[in-house]
Amino acid sequence: MKRYQKNERCPWVDLSKPDYVEYHDLEWGVPVHDDKVLFEFLTLEAAQAGLSWYTVLRKREAYRQAFGGFDPAKVARFGKRQIEALIKNAGIIRNRAKIVAAVNNAARFLDVQEEFGSFDSYIWRFVDGKPILHDLRKLKDYPATSAESDAMSKDLKQRGFKFVGSTICYAHMQATGMVNDHVTDCFRRRQILERFPASDSHGTAQSRAWQKL
Repeated sequence: MKRYQKNERCPWVDLSKPDYVEYHDLEWGVPVHDDKVLFEFLTLEAAQAGLSWYTVLRKREAYRQAFGGFDPAKVARFGKRQIEALIKNAGIIRNRAKIVAAVNNAARFLDVQEEFGSFDSYIWRFVDGKPILHDLRKLKDYPATSAESDAMSKDLKQRGFKFVGSTICYAHMQATGMVNDHVTDCFRRRQILERFPASDSHGTAQSRAWQKL
């Protein structure tokens, strides 16, 4: 694999952390349409609340084992015994509210799948099915929320999801490629655009579908 220079990656990437670099280079910002992966990111991003993403990323494999391979049908069946076991699991973030929320969200995830056919069909409506491209150059240019993440947060909360504030929803959009937030000189921005053409952040293709949900 080609080794890129620091100025060819996004400014938030800590080059001293190989797993962080790998996450940026292979996953972050790539459009995701697999429901199990969407549930994985939704669970991990909710766990991140108040913490750094790297803290959660390092615990990802432990989460995968603890949460049934991120199968929402399995997690939705977790009862008191499983929740108590998770709270004692040193491999994950042992926050009762976040763990209970993850189980709750799994059940709500299944509700959405039943209504829309897939969670993917539901969540991508917020960007009209196509990634939004932002013109970012520096770390300070990154937004924490957007009109789409506000709408997503509101709708998820109405459906009973927990730990889905607009900031968490925007992080979800970034991670799963609903927005392409790689800075303009990042090599991944170009690579992802070649495979997944995006809507301009100021264009009419930026979704209004969420207004109809």
